[in-house]
Amino acid sequence: MAIPNEKLQQLLQEISSKAQFAEQQLGIVNTQIASKKRESRRLQLSDTEMDALPKDTPVYDGVGKMFVLTSTGEVKNRQAKEAEEIKKELANLDKKQHYLETTFKNSQDHMEQILKRGG
Repeated sequence: MAIPNEKLQQLLQEISSKAQFAEQQLGIVNTQIASKKRESRRLQLSDTEMDALPKDTPVYDGVGKMFVLTSTGEVKNRQAKEAEEIKKELANLDKKQHYLETTFKNSQDHMEQILKRGG
């Protein structure tokens, strides 16, 4: 039983749009992952530099457009919390990336199957 051309064309168009959407979203997610990795690396480097400082060194933390004198311990604690948040965000982005890659691959496979069967 063959699928009518109109239905086949409509089905291919839907699958194609789903694949394009997944590909666009995948590009966005990849950019977000790269950004989060850079931010994580910056926090690691900052933490390493702070470890090299003597304990009584004055440290200024940016708050809006000004800087506030804080202790190195407070800054390290804040950065540790930020690093944990980034890890969680990266884990979520990795899951989203895997889902979008799977969706894109499945869409391509479905289009190939339809074209082989229909053609």
